[in-house]
Amino acid sequence: MSAYKRRDFLKLSSLSALPLIASAVPFKAFAIENNRSLSKDSEAVYFINDGIFYRPEDFISKLQEINTAAPIERDSYGQGGAIEKLLKKFIEITGKEAAVYMPTGTLANQLAISVLCGDNTKAFVQETSHVYRDEADASQTLFNKRLIPLGEGKAHFTVEELKKSVNYHKEGEVFVAGVGAISIETPVRRCDNQAFPLDEIKKISAYCKENGYKMHLDGARLHMATAFTNSTVKEYASYFDTVYMCLYKYLGATGGAVLCGDKEVINQMHHLIKIHGGGIFSNWPSAAVALHHLNVIDETMEKVKIKSKDLFNQFNQLKGIKVSSIENGTNQFNVLLDKGIDPVKLNSRLRGEHTIVFGLPQKDGFVKIKVNATLLRRDNKLILDSFKEAIAFAKV
Repeated sequence: MSAYKRRDFLKLSSLSALPLIASAVPFKAFAIENNRSLSKDSEAVYFINDGIFYRPEDFISKLQEINTAAPIERDSYGQGGAIEKLLKKFIEITGKEAAVYMPTGTLANQLAISVLCGDNTKAFVQETSHVYRDEADASQTLFNKRLIPLGEGKAHFTVEELKKSVNYHKEGEVFVAGVGAISIETPVRRCDNQAFPLDEIKKISAYCKENGYKMHLDGARLHMATAFTNSTVKEYASYFDTVYMCLYKYLGATGGAVLCGDKEVINQMHHLIKIHGGGIFSNWPSAAVALHHLNVIDETMEKVKIKSKDLFNQFNQLKGIKVSSIENGTNQFNVLLDKGIDPVKLNSRLRGEHTIVFGLPQKDGFVKIKVNATLLRRDNKLILDSFKEAIAFAKV
């Protein structure tokens, strides 16, 4: 089972810590109910994802819509056609010189860190980051890079913590290997999508420039950070040498990643992608859908932010449910349900009668919800009325 732990959170995101309340309803029956396809998925509101996760039929429909507006052009091994248009857009929004398509974020992160480090072997990362916790020790086993974790259990570390760790390793080792790169992820999935404070990023960037250390940004969910910290992708990117951004977490693609940076760095990636088996013949379906959403993502996220604030203010006036923000939070929130509400019945009712996918309490007692573009599918009053009815139904 260990090989599948990386994706457990995807499977559990709609079930949200079932073991805590498994006694309330047979597990098998609940799992079957909650994995059933919604009859009107294109109208459903999801509080469990960072973006729209299209079902096959909805993805095909969206692709046809895009193609009707402007015929989609094929790419060849990540070059030309729809991919070229997508890369140009990423260059524009990041302010970097070049960009390259990759099949996965893991490959983008690992190749970026390896190239930025060069002959230096040390790379400093968040202990909670995807690079450190979810990429199968690729830095060590494939690229001979030593990841040194900082900020255990936290979403971020400080420049002082970085300085202290760098000095500790320099002074405490007989044969000192060089520091190559610092990798930062924001927001951090393992920490409730908390953002790495931008002010701290600025300090770390200044320190790294003074000492010749390179910086990589794992920006898989970067548009979440920009929306909720009132910043831009270009500002974040300005403090880093390379930036990776995901194509499926909220851009609707079936997969894929884009890495942006200086031409000197990005030009090295094409060969590295090939030798690591990442050269995919044709990528136009994901590129076309991702570009479609990327063109309006800032406006979309701003609408989501404003709409969710209004909705949660109204939620907090209801009896039985309270929504609270997370420190340095982005699109994830904590929801506390009164003990007099059966969370399983609430979820079943919301999904079955109102096509709203919510979640169940986790170990800390909170339901962890996320806001995304599906929130824009329905008026807040209709969502509020749905919760009122479902809460009344779920009372015990």
